[in-house]
Amino acid sequence: MKKKVKELEKNGVFHSQWSALMSQTRSKIGLAIVLLFVAAAVFAPLIAPNDPLLVDVSHKLEGPSSTYWLGTDQLGRCIASRLLWGGRNSLLYGAIVLVITLLVGVPIGLISGYVGGKTDLFFMRVIDIFMAMPSFIVALAIAGTLGASGKNLVLSMSFVYWAGYARLSRALTIQVKEQNYMMALKAGGCGHTRIIFRHVLRNIAPSIIALATMEIGTIILAIAGFSFIGLGVQPPTPEWGIMLSDSKNFIQTFPQLMIYPGIVIVIVVMAFNLLGEGMKNGMAGE
Repeated sequence: MKKKVKELEKNGVFHSQWSALMSQTRSKIGLAIVLLFVAAAVFAPLIAPNDPLLVDVSHKLEGPSSTYWLGTDQLGRCIASRLLWGGRNSLLYGAIVLVITLLVGVPIGLISGYVGGKTDLFFMRVIDIFMAMPSFIVALAIAGTLGASGKNLVLSMSFVYWAGYARLSRALTIQVKEQNYMMALKAGGCGHTRIIFRHVLRNIAPSIIALATMEIGTIILAIAGFSFIGLGVQPPTPEWGIMLSDSKNFIQTFPQLMIYPGIVIVIVVMAFNLLGEGMKNGMAGE
């Protein structure tokens, strides 16, 4: 995340460049896959052929059929249904983490960059401390301390991921507030709150969106990783990391149990990265 923040800090995107966000081919490819993933997750209850929690050992480890599109796992549960519902849960937890980090990080960055002085110095020291932390390790330690659950997973990840958005928001705010029209707004009697949340935020939003788009893939991957080692979402909830964990003992005899969720995770993470990178490059004029 630190590298992505630094790259976006250099670009300093403003409102006039918004139309360039989707000018890259990679953005369109990534967007198509992301929209397909989101649609499958949202409509999973309608699309899924079976109950993802239904255990039927009489049909365990079956191959693909009209009833079980991708076959069944070791407990006779429908793999396709668990993949669809797993995407729904991954998207839900990922969105919650992203919203929390944005709601914490962006206002801190805006205030720090706009006010400056001792306020900026204080927030920057705090941000530097969090940015210096190995995010995944710290989140892992927090989740292990709080206990394994989806709620604690969200809290632990939100605790370490907000700083990147705060740093980027601060850097872009400093660039925006030095523009001539900002001076004109102040001279015209426009209030500071209005300037920050209407004019500054509007201009830095594209870069924030680009970073968030790249990071959502990383967050989904981290959620799967936490669940895989037993510190995230707990069974029998369908989730991609849990599916990987449940299938590790069958890697030689029934490798498809691990291949299916693994492929889906790779595709979704790559799609978000393609979309985010394409947006970043479009804003940079590449």
